[in-house]
Amino acid sequence: MAIIVVCRNCHKRFKVSDQFAGQKGPCPSCKSVIQVPTKDEEVQIHTPEHSEEGVRGRTGELLLEPIAREHVSFPLWAWIAIGVSALVALIVAWSLSGADESTKRFMAGLGAILLAPPLVIAGYTFLRNDELEPYRGLWLWVRTGICAAVYILIWAVYGYLIPVEWTDELWKWAFLGPLFGVAGAVAAFACFDLDMANGFFHFALYVGVTMLLGLIMGLNMFGG
Repeated sequence: MAIIVVCRNCHKRFKVSDQFAGQKGPCPSCKSVIQVPTKDEEVQIHTPEHSEEGVRGRTGELLLEPIAREHVSFPLWAWIAIGVSALVALIVAWSLSGADESTKRFMAGLGAILLAPPLVIAGYTFLRNDELEPYRGLWLWVRTGICAAVYILIWAVYGYLIPVEWTDELWKWAFLGPLFGVAGAVAAFACFDLDMANGFFHFALYVGVTMLLGLIMGLNMFGG
């Protein structure tokens, strides 16, 4: 296996046998002393694919080659979990269609809390900026929890704190809707670096699913 070496003096790139890893020697082009890196020390630098910019040698060839962008896929178990959760939520909502109004409102609130994290993750997967490194592991769960908490709070404000007379007719949402939309978009922007448009759609996914389940239960979503 060969090791790629780039001279820091003349920027000439060449290959040496891995038996010289970690040793020093003269550059074959400018004769300055360079140290051959080990295989673990080799560095590949990101540059835009097919870019004409970058460091060039004396003959004009590009010295640094771009590496292919890694495609980050959503794990299969997460898709299965979201699909199962959606199916269970639909079945539960349908089964509650004959319940009294107080039971429906309680179950709607519980569903809004339980569904928030999977809907937030699903929305982030669809809408995230592919040019940015995706959030993973602990940071993903922390940001998901914060965003989900904000969405739940917005839902609670609508369902329990706003007077009924403010929401008793659908046309009034021409004034209330943008306020909630901006609040949700800002939360998505702050947590996941989504632009405001995608942040709005991220929040709209949560609102749309929870309202759909409420309508399936027969819950009056607009007061009155």
